[in-house]
Amino acid sequence: MNPIIRITAALVLTLGLTAGALAQAASISGEVKKIDEGAGKITLKHGPARSLGMDEPMTMVYRVKDPAMLKQVKVGDKVTFEAEEAASGYTVTKMQRAK
Repeated sequence: MNPIIRITAALVLTLGLTAGALAQAASISGEVKKIDEGAGKITLKHGPARSLGMDEPMTMVYRVKDPAMLKQVKVGDKVTFEAEEAASGYTVTKMQRAK
């Protein structure tokens, strides 16, 4: 096999694995404690959220990027989610029920 092709293949594989690891690191495991559809907010009890700089478990109120997310879960559901910090507070950008 051509050395350039080998190096390119190794680089692509490494970048793919790194992106996968980063995506996993950004996911936060939690439990739905309260849903406020009118305000577009959800209260989540979660473990460490290192992607947000939170090293300790806590319960927090988050805004949701898409209000439709709130209809996909109910209080007591275990979820995995991703969130980002904005000027208006923390916002859940992705969420799904945990398997």
